[in-house]
Amino acid sequence: MPTTFARRAALALAFASGSFAVHAQDVIRIAGVYELSGAGASAGTYFKDGVELAVKEINANGGILGKKIVSTVADTQTQPGVAKGLAAKAADDGAFAVFGPVFSGSIMVSMAETRKAEIPNWTGGEAASITAQGNPYVFRTSFGQASSFPKLAKYIETKAKTLAVIYQNNDFGKGGRDQIVKLLANSPTKIVGEVATDQGQVDFSAAVLKAKQLNADALFVYLTEEESARALRELRKQGYDKPIIGETVLISQKVIELAGDAANGATGHVGLTIDAPSPEMLAFKGKFYQAYKYLPDHNGIKGYMGVYTMKAAIEKVGKIDRKAVSQAMKGLTILKSKYPGVIMDVRFDNNGDIDRESFLVEVKGGRQVVVSTLPPLQPIK
Repeated sequence: MPTTFARRAALALAFASGSFAVHAQDVIRIAGVYELSGAGASAGTYFKDGVELAVKEINANGGILGKKIVSTVADTQTQPGVAKGLAAKAADDGAFAVFGPVFSGSIMVSMAETRKAEIPNWTGGEAASITAQGNPYVFRTSFGQASSFPKLAKYIETKAKTLAVIYQNNDFGKGGRDQIVKLLANSPTKIVGEVATDQGQVDFSAAVLKAKQLNADALFVYLTEEESARALRELRKQGYDKPIIGETVLISQKVIELAGDAANGATGHVGLTIDAPSPEMLAFKGKFYQAYKYLPDHNGIKGYMGVYTMKAAIEKVGKIDRKAVSQAMKGLTILKSKYPGVIMDVRFDNNGDIDRESFLVEVKGGRQVVVSTLPPLQPIK
């Protein structure tokens, strides 16, 4: 475990990239608490860049209620303890809102600090437990597992009578494993075995061998970005030729880049994709590439949409008020016709979970190809 001195040094270093230098009444101050190093660096960097792009756009168009957004960037190092300290620091510095962390294990710890300070907190974390605790200040920019997995389970039922599962042994992975087990319990698809892996795991040869020996009709892989790519490469290396199915991460842009040809053929459900058939997504894709010279994945989209969600909530209440904005997020519907930055029509429930369209995709030729568009769980008007 890091020493107290090391933790303080890490926090000081993390905030070196920016500070709140303007009075609260003059600006809207947001604190970015992201995984910029460690196992979550890819996800956190994409999310950060999406947030920063939206901030620049909004400021260039007059800000929110005439006030500019001032943002800071801090690195959690993909350590929940550091994330908690950074969230507390953001509260001490008077942040209006916090964006991040992205990893479920980190937001599960850090959101206690933003809740205590009554600061609205937008996160890209997907673990079902994040919004199951009744925290009125946490809001997703992605589907939670409780929203996305019912769609995924229906898809799996059409593909396999038996299923093997490789999952990551952390809050994110175990939450996904629990959801898919529950949803398939009384379905035509039987789970014949599970293989647990570790965050940061490099060698997937044994895990893949175990999964192959289960001899299921298909394999469900639920890991974070770098681990997903390693698993795909190992699956192809060992000649695995059955369907490989995932949920968002496995078929994300970053995993496709890391896995190369090994990603081709993987399928699954995604809440967000830059290849979605919509002019708003195409416009975002172009703006993101122009700004950063790389293509975003779902995390980049989540960060970008999150800031526009905050804008819509602030403008609904008509004032810069943390508690009022958090309350306005409950049951909030945001239409892309009024706020193109949200890219798709969205609605939030009273727990901070989001509902919108989503997609079934297959990786072909190194890119996501949308097979079909799935409607939101409830019509959005």
